This record gives sequence, C-alpha cells and structure tokens, in this order.
Amino acid sequence: MAKFQHIVEVRGHLIDSMILTKIFDVVMDLQGEFHVQKFTVGKKKKDESYAKLLIQGRSKEHLNQILQSVYREGATSKIQQEVVLKATQRDMVMPDDFYSTTNNHTDIFYRGHWIKVENMMMDKCVVVKGNRAFCTPIREIKKGDLIVVGEQGIRITPPERPREGVNLFQFMGSGSSSERPTQHIARRVAEDIYETKKQKGKIVLVGGPAIVHTGASDSIASLVRLGFIDAVLAGNALAVHDIEYSTLGTSLGMNVKDGTLAVRGHRNHMQAINSVFKAGSISKMVGKKALTRGIMYECVKNNVPFVLAGSLRDDGPLPDVITDMTVAQKKYKEVLKDAKMVIMVATMLHSIATGNMIPADVKVVVVDINQPTVTKLMDRGTWQALGIVTDVGAFLPLVTQEIKKLTKTA
Repeated sequence: MAKFQHIVEVRGHLIDSMILTKIFDVVMDLQGEFHVQKFTVGKKKKDESYAKLLIQGRSKEHLNQILQSVYREGATSKIQQEVVLKATQRDMVMPDDFYSTTNNHTDIFYRGHWIKVENMMMDKCVVVKGNRAFCTPIREIKKGDLIVVGEQGIRITPPERPREGVNLFQFMGSGSSSERPTQHIARRVAEDIYETKKQKGKIVLVGGPAIVHTGASDSIASLVRLGFIDAVLAGNALAVHDIEYSTLGTSLGMNVKDGTLAVRGHRNHMQAINSVFKAGSISKMVGKKALTRGIMYECVKNNVPFVLAGSLRDDGPLPDVITDMTVAQKKYKEVLKDAKMVIMVATMLHSIATGNMIPADVKVVVVDINQPTVTKLMDRGTWQALGIVTDVGAFLPLVTQEIKKLTKTA
C-alpha cells in the first residue's frame, strides 16, 4: 500500500463548509487510506484552514482514481505539476481524455502560475488561448484548440459557507421537502430576493406555463414591474399562455380566476399565437396596445430581456421563439452572465438546462409541485439549489406580497 501514495493539500474554510469531510468520505468510499500529516485551523471566522494529507491506494490506477476524486473536492497536489494540453484534430471533437468541468470555480496551473478558467459551467471542456483559459461547449471547439486533458494541474474551489452568517440557503440545508412551513419559506425567499437586488445583484427567472395555469402570472408580472426580475428564460408555452391569459382571461381554455372552462376555450391558445403573428412579435403587440398586461408585457415595457427556447411540441411557435437549439443555448448563457440568483419555477427541462450553465456560487431557488423535478435538478449537479416542493400558484403570491412589504418599509 505504502508504495502507491501521494501528498495533497487543501486550503479554505475546511470545517464549516464540510470540504475536508467530503475529501475523507471520497477516500473511504473508494476504499483508500488517508493520513493527516498537518492540520492548521483558522482562529477567526474569516481565517482559512490548511491540511496536508497522505493519500494511499492499492495500485497506481487505484491511487489515480482516488486523487481524481479528491481534486474535484478542492484538494491539490503538494508537488505542483503543469496542466496537460492536447490540440484538437477536428472541429467539435475533443481529445479522448479531456477534462470534464464541474460548476465550481476552477484554476489551471499553466506556465508557472495559476490561471482562472473563465465562463465556468459544468459538463464542458477547458480551452487554453495564450495566458487565458475558457470553459467551452463541444460545439464551439475548433481544430487546433488546446484542450486540458487529465486531472493534473487543476484546482477546484468549492463554494464556502458565507461569512456573514446563516441565510435562507444555510437554514434550509439545500434540501427539498413539501413538509416545511410554506409561509415562513416564502418570507425568507422574499428577503433573499430583496437583499440580492439591494446589493444590485442580477436575478433571472426561469419559468414554465404552470405559472399561468396556477394563477401566479400576476405575481411574476409585479416582480418584473417592480424591478426584482432582470431577465426571463422560458419556452414557447409560458409566453403563449401568459398572452392567452392577458388577452382572453384563460390558460389552455380554462378561466384562471374561477377554474371553469371557457366556451370554445380549446382554441384560445391558438388565438393568442395568431394575435402575436398578426402583430409581428410580442414587442410589436405591446406597441400596438393589443397586449396591455402580463409577464411578457412587463418585460417589454420595462426593457427586461427574455429568451424563449423552442421544442418539438410547440404550437406555433411564436415568432419570438428561437427554434435553433444551439442559438437558444448561446442566448441563455448571455443572459445568465453575472447572475447572482436564479429562480426556477415549474419547468424541469429549462431548469436543468440553466443549472448546467451557471457556476456553483449562484444562488438557485427551485419551486415545483413535483418533488422529483426538484431533486432531479440537484442530482444532476446543481447541488447549491434550494428546493421548494409546493403549489407555485400559492407560493409565488406570498413571495410577491412579502417583497412589497419590504419595499414599503425600506
């Protein structure tokens, strides 16, 4: 065993952010051994801790497997090695042993110093150009690009517990449950939204059509109008049903206010689509005063950008919908740049897509009546998400109401 060993070190808030515990768990889960050779604990809450560990494996391959896993939890090799690069042979084809990124902030050791990887996202590769490194999707890879391969020379920085104390995300433990006090959670979410905006943070909403079906459309429209939503990411359905509700009072032919079926209501969503095509676009429909309320109306009137990504099942789709998937992905990424908080409501596919595009230090709130939707997002790697399993039609008005109270008392 002793022959196959390697010394790693790790720095940061190792205890309260559970970084050291996660490293220990990884080694034990992979049936390796570790020995703590040095451990220095920070004496004040802002001081970092330091640990030096000897990691042992049964064989060279076993040791490498363990090391690759602990590196992804924030450890680095004591003997610093340069990152390994390979040139691509074709467009959109990475080397076989390419490094697949996480959503944690990442640095590479290149030409004798650490370089921050820009545009951090999960499930991408790292391209090095000059003295800069970029997190890059496979479709943007060009022949001759230098791609990071293996795990050598890579440093991961996991998110740490905020120094300012307990907020909603530590309080909830980033879990998901339908058995928590909804009104209390709504208040805490509202406070976090309010504080994020107070600090001029960018807040992005990712929404599905259930926002309209459940009667929460007016609440979201109010948040856009009040300046608490800086961008909206969605599909064709949210826009269609928001416009249907705003112009005809229905969502999928059902009267939103009382839940009754409208006469010939089955055609209402198609009528809404036709109205947008008649005007030319959503913004032109607002300009012609054919659309005077709702989420899309408030986005247009308040210059809040929105991106609508299409899917195979779309009716229409609306002229504003981007039907090219790669173009839609690019637009999503542009909108998500520098976001501080993302609120995902009742849309599994768009939420997972968005979760793959943001770094781990972005606060994420996921609200859905279906618990598997919430847990699936977190299981796919967006572990920093706060999951709230509840009826969005009841929850979002509570959040909006609390934000309005905070605005009045400010």
